Amino acid sequence: MESCKMGKAFRIDLRDNVVTALEELAPGPVEILGEGAGEEHKAAEKIPDGHKMALRKIEKGEKIIKYGVAIGEATKDITPGNWVHLHCMRSLYDERAAHLDLETGAPLDTRYE
Repeated sequence: MESCKMGKAFRIDLRDNVVTALEELAPGPVEILGEGAGEEHKAAEKIPDGHKMALRKIEKGEKIIKYGVAIGEATKDITPGNWVHLHCMRSLYDERAAHLDLETGAPLDTRYE
C-alpha cells in the first residue's frame, strides 16, 4: 500500500484564515508550519505552490486574513481546504488583480490587436 505524502503549508499569523502552500498540495493531509506549527489540516483540492488554502469556512463577503490583516474579500463561500485565489476572492489592495486571467495572469480588460 502506497503511503500518502503530507504536504506542507505556512501560516504567518495565528489570526490568518489561510495558509500558503510551500509546495503543490494534493488533496489530503497538510502539515502547518509557522504559527500554529504541528496542526494538521486537509487540502480538498490541488493547490499550486505559493498559493493560499482556506483553514476554515470563509463566507462570501468575509475578509481573507493573511499576515494578520485583511488582504481580500471572499466573492463566494469557500470551504476548508479549498484553493483561495482570484476565482473566489478579490484583493483589497490591487483592483487590477480582479481583471487577470486565473491561469496565465494576462489582463482580461485589455484588447490585443
